[in-house]
Amino acid sequence: MPAPSQESISSPGQKSNFAGSLGIIWALARKDLLLEIRNRDVIVSIAGFILLVLAIFTFAVDIADRDNALLVGPGVLWAGVAFAGVIGLNRAFALEMERDTLEGLMLTPVSRDLIFLGKMLGNLLFLAISIAIALPVFAVLFNLVVLRLEMLVIALLTVIGFSSVGTVFAAMSVRVRAREIMLPLLFLPVVAPLLLATIEATADLVAGNSWSEMSQWLQLAAAFDVVFLIVSAVIFQFILED
Repeated sequence: MPAPSQESISSPGQKSNFAGSLGIIWALARKDLLLEIRNRDVIVSIAGFILLVLAIFTFAVDIADRDNALLVGPGVLWAGVAFAGVIGLNRAFALEMERDTLEGLMLTPVSRDLIFLGKMLGNLLFLAISIAIALPVFAVLFNLVVLRLEMLVIALLTVIGFSSVGTVFAAMSVRVRAREIMLPLLFLPVVAPLLLATIEATADLVAGNSWSEMSQWLQLAAAFDVVFLIVSAVIFQFILED
């Protein structure tokens, strides 16, 4: 009878560890979601800020002119998401400080990478829900066709990058007295390349361009996400130790 291969011996344990890691990540994100369902702090802050920015620019810019709408619409949308994201990311860790649960989170006997991914997933969901609320309003106000599959890809790449960078910087600034000022100063310059790629890809989308014409911007956004997801996870471990 042939001896079992090394792959067959290690595979069940690897699957169990992977499933356990996913369970930890989801448990951390679910905790934040349950708190948000009770308090409605983060999503209301993000979605409210985005909608306010969109409403202001409908008065500031003559968007009845389609050329103006095509020119400024994508920038208004994603700049609003970026600034609103700062508010939501700040609140995510501020709530941990207010409830004195941050120390308990740090003492949890799990990998720091899993804590980062759990907090990031919660922030990603908050941003995604807020964008889902804002996009139909943006489409109506600016009279642009954005509710397409391409926009789903653009939005997904954007929220992954924003939430990965924002989570690590929110953890870094949570103990700073002026964290409302510090977080934007850290976050916005770093996500500028992603913001540029997102705006340009959205501009191609509303102009009716094809996938191939926006592919370079999508590739830039994807490369940003991969790099900063890894870097943020590594940095987050040292931030919690400090």
